[in-house]
Amino acid sequence: MDVAKAEQKEVLNLYKYIRDAWKNPGDSYVKELMQKRAPLWRKESTIQRIDKPTRIDKARSLGYKAKKGYIVVRTRVRRGGRRKTRFTAGRKPKRMGVKKITPAKSIKRIAEERVARKYPNLEVLNSYWVWEDGKFKFYEIILVDPNHPSIKNDRNINWICENQHKNRVFRGLTSEGKKTRGLRGKGKGAEKAR
Repeated sequence: MDVAKAEQKEVLNLYKYIRDAWKNPGDSYVKELMQKRAPLWRKESTIQRIDKPTRIDKARSLGYKAKKGYIVVRTRVRRGGRRKTRFTAGRKPKRMGVKKITPAKSIKRIAEERVARKYPNLEVLNSYWVWEDGKFKFYEIILVDPNHPSIKNDRNINWICENQHKNRVFRGLTSEGKKTRGLRGKGKGAEKAR
């Protein structure tokens, strides 16, 4: 019993070290690791299915399990605001609406939606940031297959098989979706948020 507790404590410590390293990626081994990986990621396709999460601690905290029915996909999205074409005539530069046009959705939510369109038979459970450079942001999206027997039989996740959770990412029901809709606050001061 004591050995099992010691092993469990060791594993918890491992996750803690990984979590601490990702809190400040510029000051830990993560920066060196990503400087090798990021150039390869840029050459891959925009939406790339991967075998296991890059940040195992984060994926596990967001509901990922290493079993059938769970899929992890890495995607990249361009950074910055909207790209608008510049008018050729008939506007003051001020009125052209070219610069400082930002979308109402966050880049993370855009990433989730693009992945959901690529995998229409899966549902987005959650997502997390993995890296960014001057041009792109990279996210990993956790997807769940609601028709898989191992998901249907798991009482912790089989809520996603219910009909009301279809296309949840497009209705802003993921964590990031609720954040962009301003639903993070509760209690006093948040009465009119919904």
